Amino acid sequence: MLPGVGVFGTGSTARVLVPLLQAEGFEVHALWGRSEEEACGLAKELGIPFHTSQSDDVLLHQDVDLVCIYIPPSMTKQIAVKALGIGKNVVCEKAATAVDSFKMVTAARYYPQLLSIMGNTLRFLPSFVEMRRRLMDGYVGEIQVCDVRVYGPSLLDQPYGWTCEELMGGGGLHTVGSAIIDLLSYLTGARAHRVHGLTRTFVQQNSLIRGIRRITSDDFCFFQLLMGGTGSGGVCCTVTLNFNMPGSFVQEVMVVGSTGRLVARGTDLYGQRNGSKGEELLLGGNGWLGPEVKQMPLPHLHGLSSMVKALRQSFQAHEERRSWDQRPVAMASTFEDGLYVQTVVEAVKKSSNTGEWVSVEIMSKEPDPNQNLCEALQRNKN
Repeated sequence: MLPGVGVFGTGSTARVLVPLLQAEGFEVHALWGRSEEEACGLAKELGIPFHTSQSDDVLLHQDVDLVCIYIPPSMTKQIAVKALGIGKNVVCEKAATAVDSFKMVTAARYYPQLLSIMGNTLRFLPSFVEMRRRLMDGYVGEIQVCDVRVYGPSLLDQPYGWTCEELMGGGGLHTVGSAIIDLLSYLTGARAHRVHGLTRTFVQQNSLIRGIRRITSDDFCFFQLLMGGTGSGGVCCTVTLNFNMPGSFVQEVMVVGSTGRLVARGTDLYGQRNGSKGEELLLGGNGWLGPEVKQMPLPHLHGLSSMVKALRQSFQAHEERRSWDQRPVAMASTFEDGLYVQTVVEAVKKSSNTGEWVSVEIMSKEPDPNQNLCEALQRNKN
């Protein structure tokens, strides 16, 4: 029995997510928007019977057992933690800070019987699922280098909003880079222990955002990750993100090893072993038969569709609406993975400010919100 779904968000992801859920047999019972007008308009467009701008109206809806959260990062933690606390399964986007991510991890650990996964759709993209399988089977030998390049047009919304503000989770590093950081961990089975990065905001104002308002979110980012073993061992990763490129979205993920390489271009996977004359197509994207969404690149769109199919498989074998099978969603990013990713993102930002390599230290306990005050009082006492 598939659970009833409540969706938070009215952006491009929600617009394509709802039809995908409905096509797989899920009933979307409720929609939340930042305003009644936004929620009402999209609910009518997508045939959702209930809409609201009050979060509790969705969370407490008697027919909603699965909550999908695709809202600004600064709001994600609050909704995700509350949803788990009242017994709802959760699929959500990234949080705004490592502290928020840690609170989500704590909630997920407290309710382990509930599904709680991050909505990083790249893990479900067939080309990356196949890439990981071949990496585990030794296609490239010992993994040495990963090189990722993502180019595309601006990520900014037309009106001034959270996408323009670095502190609210806007920018290429947080929006796209976080998915890449998670993907590299999924593919290699390793995590970064040191990072070095550079972020830039080349477009600080445009025709719609001007005057006293300035854009602080990055539109260019370059960073390096040292993953796995220390010293000369481990995997060296380089990632370049540039969102000042008009035209179509370009994504290339290459993994080079001691005996060959694998490269995913868009939704296609290619491979080449040392000594061979050229690349071989290992898995084609087979085209996209669903709706086109200009705001969502094809790899993420195809991955989202695959994630929804996995969710159906996870829930359909159980008679209880809130019961689920872990196997179909085994490749999904957990809340613990989300904390790791956010820690790396913040380390890259710190490195950009200092110009130095930064160690990745994952939070093990929630910091005291009054720590600075306590330290100041202690100094005065001494």
